[in-house]
Amino acid sequence: MTEPPVNYAFAERLGALYLPLMAALILALARRRSPRRFAACLLGFLWTAPALLLQQWLNLKMDWWSFPVVTTAIRQMPLELYAGWIILWGILPTLTFPRLRLVWVAAAMASFDLIAMPLCRSVVHLNGNWLAGEAAAIVFMLLPALCVARWTQQDTHLPLRAAMQVATSGLLFLFLIPEVVFALRPGYNWSPLFTLLAWQRQVALALLMVLALPGVGAVQEFAQRGLGTPLPYDPPKRLVISGIYRYVANPMQLSCTLVMLLWAAILRNPWLLLAPVASVVYSAGIARWDERQDLNARFGTPWRDYRLAVHDWLPHLLPYHASQPARLYIATTCTPCSHLQRWIERRSPRGLAILPAESLQVPVERITYDPGDGCPTVNGIRALGRALEHLHLGWAFAGIALRLPGVWQIVQLLMDVSGFGPRRLPNPNTCRTHVN
Repeated sequence: MTEPPVNYAFAERLGALYLPLMAALILALARRRSPRRFAACLLGFLWTAPALLLQQWLNLKMDWWSFPVVTTAIRQMPLELYAGWIILWGILPTLTFPRLRLVWVAAAMASFDLIAMPLCRSVVHLNGNWLAGEAAAIVFMLLPALCVARWTQQDTHLPLRAAMQVATSGLLFLFLIPEVVFALRPGYNWSPLFTLLAWQRQVALALLMVLALPGVGAVQEFAQRGLGTPLPYDPPKRLVISGIYRYVANPMQLSCTLVMLLWAAILRNPWLLLAPVASVVYSAGIARWDERQDLNARFGTPWRDYRLAVHDWLPHLLPYHASQPARLYIATTCTPCSHLQRWIERRSPRGLAILPAESLQVPVERITYDPGDGCPTVNGIRALGRALEHLHLGWAFAGIALRLPGVWQIVQLLMDVSGFGPRRLPNPNTCRTHVN
């Protein structure tokens, strides 16, 4: 088959970018302005951008398809196709099908891609296994983007969309930004990470996770206690001054800056220092001004009292607490629980009252933490994690780690099978509590 003229390839690349872009602009102007729709489009875009680049990184290894050599490319993918695909899958579905069931939206977008890919012979050469690559793109790029956008627009599935925001941030800061730098500065790549000795790489990645922990814990706090997310157009509905916020007012910005500083050091790339510098400038300027106005207007005196006591970026060693203390219920008739109670009391917890579980009017089977502000109680390992945040900053880190999804279930299971599971109290009207 004769190859199409070169001008066809140029026209197809421009069409791949400008057709989705113009469609998105027209639909955005035609629809009524909505902060939640904007947030949905933004999250879909932010997920698709690094996910598509990761897809192309895998494509270079799996050889699903290839692109003609072009001067403006990232990971050998033309920038026009890269940007157009992001808009097509990250933004257009939210604007085009705002109420259609997700399964049909996914089917429509996947069908369009299956038809368009073979037609664009001038810009993409499909190999025999290209359908496997298309299936991977649908599962790992399209479906997550559709879900997080729809959940945000409808204000549903809060824990899942908060988790998606954490995953998106990780992909943006640890993968997309370095890839963009590598494309702009060809002398840099991932080799410094992989040339480290095994123990050095493990220590570096472990330290990276420790620095990321305050940011992840803050997102979890927003979802669990604030009923919102870090996205400005999807903010918490309640004032959040618990968890890591007892020690520092901007844990996400601090965590992001420290993670990017360490990542730049690990990859030995001075250009990556631009990311933490931009984070500091944004946080100290636009974000600080906007957040102060918004939070002061929404939460008033409680927020002002909190901000007088807690710094933006410099963490306190001891926790902040409001006038209403939290309550930790531990059974006095349980020997291991009594040991735990004495251990906590010796460390002088702040803003935490330890009470006998026998005083509760409802049955409990594990140690129970009541935040005292109307938020739901938690028990077992999560209650212990909450209690640790009342001691000092070091123990607060351990408490955040214990309460992470997946972690607390595993630790809870290990405690249960070790004989520290839930047990009944001698009093038939109450239940025995245990640390598990």
